[in-house]
Amino acid sequence: MAKRDPVKTARNRKVEEMKEQLRILLPTVLAQTGIKKESSLNALIGGKAAEFIDLHHEVILSAEAYVNLYLKGFKAALSHPGMPENNHRRNYKIIKKSKAAREYFMLFLRRSYLKHYEELVRVRPHLDEAEIWIGQNNADYGLLITPRFKKSTKTWENDRSEIRHFPKLYWTIGHVVESGLVVDGDPDKIEFPNVEAYLTFFKNILVRASASPHEKEIARRYVDFVRAAPIPDAVPLLIPEFRFEGRLPKHKYRLDFTIIDPFTMDKVGYELSPWSTHGYLSKIKGLTQAKINEMAKDNFEKEMEKHRSFFKKHDIYTLIYTDKQLAKIDTVFDDMVKYLNPIDTVQQLDFDLMESFFK
Repeated sequence: MAKRDPVKTARNRKVEEMKEQLRILLPTVLAQTGIKKESSLNALIGGKAAEFIDLHHEVILSAEAYVNLYLKGFKAALSHPGMPENNHRRNYKIIKKSKAAREYFMLFLRRSYLKHYEELVRVRPHLDEAEIWIGQNNADYGLLITPRFKKSTKTWENDRSEIRHFPKLYWTIGHVVESGLVVDGDPDKIEFPNVEAYLTFFKNILVRASASPHEKEIARRYVDFVRAAPIPDAVPLLIPEFRFEGRLPKHKYRLDFTIIDPFTMDKVGYELSPWSTHGYLSKIKGLTQAKINEMAKDNFEKEMEKHRSFFKKHDIYTLIYTDKQLAKIDTVFDDMVKYLNPIDTVQQLDFDLMESFFK
């Protein structure tokens, strides 16, 4: 049996205590506000959270910060004095006239924060960056967070309302096992029953299509790394062939490998650039030195434009490895390892410590 997390247990205990306090206040609140039942009262408060707070992107580290953001949004939504009252102004008046309702309101918001603490405290992908398309032409796959197939357009999309509730660390092995991969136009997901099933697909399907022996060597080391990890689910994905143009069938560029930090959403790309495929000039017999230099310059400019474009559009900084580094492929993979061992820098609220410190 998995060992219980004492911090989470203490947080859940605090949530239950707040629930009991709300129940004690409830009869007085209903009597003073004229609201008929508990569910209506709770909907009046909790149902507006997504309207008043950007729950997709805000990283909220305390209940006080959550309340503050809610109140700012509430205030901005109120109709101005002298104008026809909107629902927000009417709700504001209902809560304001009752001291018990005001106490209930603040306590309810603090409890809501603690109930959703784990999803609110972590960095989440921006909605525009919540899907990734990988693979070569005619062999491309979508990695979404909460994929659903839209029958009217025969395309895959995220269920945006569920992204922040996603139970796994984003862009990790656990992510792809949870969400699977998709092919646009096909309603059947490619699903992986376990970590090993994905690693087999990664090595034998995703990377095998590449003609690069260096990519295959990196993939083999990555598979061994995941298998040896204490929590394989938490290892960031080594994303192969990240497509610059996403799902579009024609695209300018791909990156050999990309890693996204599941705690910060920072991205780093890896381009394996041996001279044989990225610099060598063929069919130069009879050409002048000036023409050869022009061709070499053109190749270099195209390669640099690729990396600038990935940085500007996807915020991916790319590390480039040439023949000298690729001759020591273990060193290349060692550079990746520090990004495959990300650190959660968010200081979790330790309710167990706060409750027991002076006991």
